[in-house]
Amino acid sequence: MPRYTPITPDLLADTVARRLLDSGDRQLAAVDGADAAHPLEFARLAADRVRTGGRPAELVSLHDFVRPASLRMEFGRDESAYRTGWFDFAALRREVLDPLREQGRWLPALWDEAADRSARARTRRADPGTVLFVAGPMLLGRGLPFDLTVRLDLSASALARRTPAADAWTVPALLAHDRDRTEQPDFFLRWDHPERPALRTGI
Repeated sequence: MPRYTPITPDLLADTVARRLLDSGDRQLAAVDGADAAHPLEFARLAADRVRTGGRPAELVSLHDFVRPASLRMEFGRDESAYRTGWFDFAALRREVLDPLREQGRWLPALWDEAADRSARARTRRADPGTVLFVAGPMLLGRGLPFDLTVRLDLSASALARRTPAADAWTVPALLAHDRDRTEQPDFFLRWDHPERPALRTGI
């Protein structure tokens, strides 16, 4: 049976930051979690700790790498559409992950989800030692080249309870993706109660 240890979000952010600060040059970190887990909030907290430790840190939201609505909604709101047609993971790798590692540059946003148009963002240069956090759902299990991964895991009941009614159709897709995922994160958190999560420390 997996073993879990209580931890606070602040201590978790410190632990994640220390791991990244002890690593090499530019680093890529994923905070994987359903929107209901608010992964971007934790990514911001961890990024602040990295900056306090003396290295630059940047954030990318997966929701800034969605496909246009005409493609997202082509097959309606079903499990397959959300898992494979909503987010442009290929663009995330092409515009953010590979360029940051290979050329020291990255694109902060590709598509404005609310306005459904190009984000018109410009490519940025990454300072030496930059840690870039990508936050959003279903990042794990895509073969993306992250140096460190954090999983904020919600039980099925917590996911259903905390997901807005308008987005309830995404819940089966999120649960199915998690069942099919074989990639294990560096940090796995039980996140049903974000103010008092539990860190998996053993199997």
